[in-house]
Amino acid sequence: MTTPLRLGIAGLGTVGAGVLKIVAEHAALLKARTGRDISISAVSARSRTKERGVDLTPFAWEDDPVALAKRDDVDLFIELMGGSDGPAKAATEAALALGKPVVTANKAMLALHGQALAELAEANDAALRFEAAVAGGIPCVKALTEGLAGNAITRVSGVMNGTCNYILTRMESSGLPYDEVFKEADALGYLEADPTLDVGGIDAGHKLAILSAIAFGTQVDFDGVQLQGIERVSIDDIHRARDMGYRIKLLGEARRTSAGIEQSMRPTLVPADSPLGQLEGGTNMVVIEGDAVGQIVMRGAGAGEGPTASAVMADVCDIARGLNIAPFGQPAATLTPAMRANAATHCAYYIRMSLRDEPGAMAKVATELGRSGISIDRMRQYDHPGDDAPVLIVTHPCAPMDMIDALKGVVATGVVNGDPVALQIQTP
Repeated sequence: MTTPLRLGIAGLGTVGAGVLKIVAEHAALLKARTGRDISISAVSARSRTKERGVDLTPFAWEDDPVALAKRDDVDLFIELMGGSDGPAKAATEAALALGKPVVTANKAMLALHGQALAELAEANDAALRFEAAVAGGIPCVKALTEGLAGNAITRVSGVMNGTCNYILTRMESSGLPYDEVFKEADALGYLEADPTLDVGGIDAGHKLAILSAIAFGTQVDFDGVQLQGIERVSIDDIHRARDMGYRIKLLGEARRTSAGIEQSMRPTLVPADSPLGQLEGGTNMVVIEGDAVGQIVMRGAGAGEGPTASAVMADVCDIARGLNIAPFGQPAATLTPAMRANAATHCAYYIRMSLRDEPGAMAKVATELGRSGISIDRMRQYDHPGDDAPVLIVTHPCAPMDMIDALKGVVATGVVNGDPVALQIQTP
């Protein structure tokens, strides 16, 4: 195909501006790699006058992104507005219904409506691509749908939210508590408008649900992702994990088990000398395990103008070349509902609690752990000036449901002040 490919871009924030720059600066390179001229016909955003560092005068303007998607001079619609519903979803559906390909960076929309959108795209022979929705510039979607298509995938894991990784590594390097680093991240513009999406693990959970669907041939099941944010990770946890040779990461994991698909996004202790343990700042990492290839590790910038715009343009180039594969790697009709296997895999735990400084307190804790079938691997009690005794316990591997049961019993003994903090330790 040699006719020009004309783009319509809805959403001119950081990523949208980055796409405009790539199209302008690499026009000759894009044509050499795709065989077609790639140009921008029209754009849309909430504000027409906002300063974006790019010249918008060459492009037609549409206030309504749905109207943009329907324009005759738009061959490919790029959705960069965000939001699981509203204008983003309506404009995406409008483009797909007309048989126009769509490229999106919208993980929330895909995590909640991915199956319906995939069915709509396939019904109208329209490509739906979303490399930029997961892990910024890391080509993990393409790896799963194409490069590893000959593998039965057994596990997908990784660090998928740069903001959380920045907060956790900054706490460690600066010695500052969570609240102070949170404010710092906010001032730097790292947090979403609703910060719970970041620190609550929701943003990363959306990404994991998308990768899990591709990996295991299931419908996207965001509700099946067990979420735990980083809000309760203290500077003491950071220091004590380091003392034991670990670092704390917001780790996502999806795995196929005999009982079904497990999906979780939670703070986890990982070995400090492992690839995940060495991950700093806003960098992301995705680890994929397949039966033929073994384990592969992909690492790179998880967000930002350049990396995310790069992922958008990778999809644009594939469409310019005429590539149109099923959005989730196989026909939407063949994607099965995910059979959930909640909290089944055994793992060791790090437990931090504050015990009343009284005789027999630790014995009561050990009794409750034992009652739930949990044995202690090692334990430390720290010096304390007051009546509360800080205690750290590392357990042998156990079932997560047994840990939940044990912690309820520990709290019921009355010897613990506040709620214990329990973090998983990465399972090999």
